[in-house]
Amino acid sequence: MGHLIYGDGAFEVDVEDRALAHLQIVIGAKLRRQESFFFSWEDGTGESGHSSIWLNPYIPLRFAFQSREPIQINREWLELLTRAANSTGGLRFVPEVAEKVEAVEAVGS
Repeated sequence: MGHLIYGDGAFEVDVEDRALAHLQIVIGAKLRRQESFFFSWEDGTGESGHSSIWLNPYIPLRFAFQSREPIQINREWLELLTRAANSTGGLRFVPEVAEKVEAVEAVGS
């Protein structure tokens, strides 16, 4: 379980490492372009509702991963998160989607 640490470190969101890697790419791209936006997620087990934070390039943000292993990126999930981040509602965390595997024809058969 990784952590997204926001601001001066007083606010921390627990996020699975795989999801955190995808969020890091999407959030990093927006902040690199100096874009501010909301990031929202459903509250943990047993809680109702959701939470949101306002992200902008001037508020410190840290991605802390538990695992040292590289994480394989799911391009379709990344695209879905990117579209959400670019919408008027901001980035809303959504569960991973299965990546489509394109069929490759055998050559020479």
